[in-house]
Amino acid sequence: MKKLFLFGFPLLLFIFSLACNDPDPINGENENPVDTPLYSHHSEWSYNLGIYEVNMRQYTDEGTFAAFEEHLPRLKNMGVGILWLMPIHPIGELNRIGSLGSYYSVKNYEQVNPEYGTMNDFKHLVKAIHDQGMFVIIDWVANHTSWDNYLTADFSDYYSTDGNGNFIPPPGTDWSDVIDLDFSNTDLRSYMISVMKYWVTEIGIDGFRCDAVDYVPLDFWTESISELKEANPGIFMLAEGNDVKYHTTAGFDMSYAWPMHGFDYGIMTQIFEGSKTANDIATYVQGVHNQYPDSAIKMYFTSNHDENSWYGTVFEQFGESAETFAVLTHVVDGMPLIYSGQEAGLSKRLAFFDKDQIPWADHPFSELYTTLLELKKNNPALWNGIAGGEPVRISSSENETVFAFIREKENNKLVGIFNLSPSAISFALNEGDYADLYTNVFTGEDYNLVSAQDISLGAWEYLVLEKIAE
Repeated sequence: MKKLFLFGFPLLLFIFSLACNDPDPINGENENPVDTPLYSHHSEWSYNLGIYEVNMRQYTDEGTFAAFEEHLPRLKNMGVGILWLMPIHPIGELNRIGSLGSYYSVKNYEQVNPEYGTMNDFKHLVKAIHDQGMFVIIDWVANHTSWDNYLTADFSDYYSTDGNGNFIPPPGTDWSDVIDLDFSNTDLRSYMISVMKYWVTEIGIDGFRCDAVDYVPLDFWTESISELKEANPGIFMLAEGNDVKYHTTAGFDMSYAWPMHGFDYGIMTQIFEGSKTANDIATYVQGVHNQYPDSAIKMYFTSNHDENSWYGTVFEQFGESAETFAVLTHVVDGMPLIYSGQEAGLSKRLAFFDKDQIPWADHPFSELYTTLLELKKNNPALWNGIAGGEPVRISSSENETVFAFIREKENNKLVGIFNLSPSAISFALNEGDYADLYTNVFTGEDYNLVSAQDISLGAWEYLVLEKIAE
């Protein structure tokens, strides 16, 4: 069936539908071809990188690919490795919410949003990202489309319907601007995989962030990832979900660490509010290593587009602990995420359905993230997945308040010591094998960490110490 689809009539039907229903992204604009680097596996390039979420609409006054491209040198200098672009496709107009609509209401999977530019503009952006030594993944909304996606007219059987044959929003949601796709339809599955392949093989992206994976059958993700990695083994796949099955069964490379933070809940939020303790973080981190395969990567963050728009800025959610948790998410494990504008101290909720530009300004977080991303690149103890070192807790006399740990890889070390409380404390680390001469990452000063020594930290204060093998 795979060969029949890829080389037979269904593929011809797919290409024909592009020509008949909408401008052909392949033949209509075929300038600026992208030379795509080929990798045998994503671990050849993603092992020491952080990820940065790009809100194209709100990033610049123009809100275009070309305008965003001007920020690439700055992001490169900050140390960003992977750019995740929120949905770049045309947005539906029927039942649209707000003046510009939701990024996640996809009108056409084969095109780019004309508000952002042309397909050639996007190809130029992809090439520019690669030329900077960075990588790019795009948001893929498989579960639903806009009400006026051209598939509704030509392939209406791709959709779920009610008893009267009417299209319906995804069950269990209030997403009134989108309608549910029916993945029991094998033709839909073939179409979806083919168009995802197009973005990988013809446009040259490096992978996908897959939206709302819980709403799509698991076996579709297994099938699609298998075929996508046959087309380009080096792609990187991020699941917006939190379950080991997305790694062990479906083949995703990274998934969300929702229990740490997400949708206005999570351990970090509850620590700030006083209902959880440092012990809960230690339990979660250890649980990930017990349950997930060594190759799996979890994504840690203090903000993203959902958190910022619907639940508040990091300063609303974390107050004085915002910086502390930003540092923790970069050193504890997995891959850290930075959302657009966080490096500028983003202090407002960005409108989701309307234009609301990020107020760019100098902020200490820019230097903070630069230091943390540089640390991740250069210290193997912090590398992602099996390439890095497992966090091992260093217990103390204040375990409910202090989260301390060491990560080691081939004689490279990273020690993190965090006071996760609004009060200054003094405590003693328990005896262990962590004693050594380190460098304080943020001051550059030597720090002689002695086993069982007494330490004092202010409210939400932290120490990050590293030792690079000679």
